[in-house]
Amino acid sequence: MSLNFSDTEIAFKSKSNVAIKKAAWLFKSFNYPFIVQQGPLLAAWALKWHFPFIGSLVKGSIFSQFCGGETIEECSKTVNFLNHSNVKSILDYSVEGEENESNFDHTCREIIRTIDAAQQNSAIAFSVFKTTGIVRNALLEKLNPSSAKILETKKALEIKDYSSLLSPLEYKECELAFTRFSLICDAAAAANIRLFVDAEETWIQDTIDAWTEANMRKHNKAKAIIFNTVQMYRHDRVKYMKRLVEMGEDLGFYIGFKIVRGAYMEKERERALVMNYLSPIQPDKEHCDRDFDDALFYCIQNSKVAICCGTHNEESSLKLTKWMQEKGISNNDERIYFAQLLGMSDHISFNLAASDYNVAKYVPYGPVQAVLPYLARRAQENSSVKGQVGRELNLIKNELQRRNSN
Repeated sequence: MSLNFSDTEIAFKSKSNVAIKKAAWLFKSFNYPFIVQQGPLLAAWALKWHFPFIGSLVKGSIFSQFCGGETIEECSKTVNFLNHSNVKSILDYSVEGEENESNFDHTCREIIRTIDAAQQNSAIAFSVFKTTGIVRNALLEKLNPSSAKILETKKALEIKDYSSLLSPLEYKECELAFTRFSLICDAAAAANIRLFVDAEETWIQDTIDAWTEANMRKHNKAKAIIFNTVQMYRHDRVKYMKRLVEMGEDLGFYIGFKIVRGAYMEKERERALVMNYLSPIQPDKEHCDRDFDDALFYCIQNSKVAICCGTHNEESSLKLTKWMQEKGISNNDERIYFAQLLGMSDHISFNLAASDYNVAKYVPYGPVQAVLPYLARRAQENSSVKGQVGRELNLIKNELQRRNSN
C-alpha cells in the first residue's frame, strides 16, 4: 500500500461526522489567544468551586479529544477503538504538580498499574512516566551536577554517589525516590513491557539520564525494555545518544530511545538568558530537524538499538519509512515504532498503521481537574506550532467534503 498522509478516508474512517465536526470546533478555538491562555485557568477555578455544567463541558470537549478517560478502566474504550485500526496505545497518567511523598507513592503505584494493564492487553504497547511524578523537582536539580559526572564515566550509578550533596533527610528522600524509579523499571522488566522515561528540563535531565541508564544496564540484556527520551531541540543530544550506544556495545546491553523534538524550548531559553549561561537549545528549527532525522538514521543502522519516533512531522515520518525500505527493514520490525498524541495527527497515525508500520498513540488519563495542566499545554502547543492547527482543520474539511460528495 502506498503511504499517503493526505488520505483522509483512512485517517478518519472510524469517526462519525459529529465527532469530526466537534474536533474542528475545538481546533478552531485554538486560534483565539484568550481561550488558549485563560480557558484552562477559568476551567480550573470553575471545577474547584463546582460551577454547574463546567465539568461536563470540559470533559465533553478538550478532555475527550486528548484524553482516554479518568481511569485506566475508562481508557479501555479508546484502547479498543485504536486497536481496531492497528494502532496501539501508551497509557499516560498525566496528573502533575503534586509534590509530596504520599502523591509520589500513589503515582508510582498507578504507573505500575499501567504496566499490569499492558501485560494483560496486547493493544497497549508501552508504559510511560515522568520522573517528576515520583520525586521533587528541586531534589533532582540538586543531584544534577553529580549525575553529570556519573554520565561521563562507564561506572554504574550508586545512590551513595550523591551523599556529599545532601543532608541526611534529603539523602533518605533520594533513596526513596530512586527506589520508586527502580520499582517501576523492575515491574516493566518482569512483565516484559517496554517503558518510556520521559525527558524533562535540562537542569534535572542529567539525573533522569543517570537513573535511566542504570536501569538500562540492569534490564536491557536481551532487548530494549527501558527507553530514555531524547529531545532534539537540544544541540547536544546526538552526541549523548552515540555515547550511550557505544557504552551499550562495550558493556553488553541494548538501548531504547524515544526520539522527540521537545516541549520545554521557550522555558529553557528564558532561563539561560536570565542566568547567563549558554543556551542548550538549537539555534533554529532547521538544526533541530537535522538532528532529529540524523538520530533516526543513526539508530536504525544498529540492531541493538530500538526507537520510538515520536513526532507529528510528516517529513520526518516519511524519511524514516524510506530509510527502513532502503535498509531492508520490514514495516513492522519490532525495534521501530512511530507515536503521536491522542487527538492529533490522525492522518499520520492511521495511514502508517494501514501500511503495517508499528504505531502507538499516547493516551493520557486522570481526573479532569488534575490533568488540566496537561490539557493547557496541548492547547498552547497547538496554537504555537507552525501550521499545526491549519493542517488539522484542512484535513477535517477535506474529509467532510469527501463524505458529502459520496
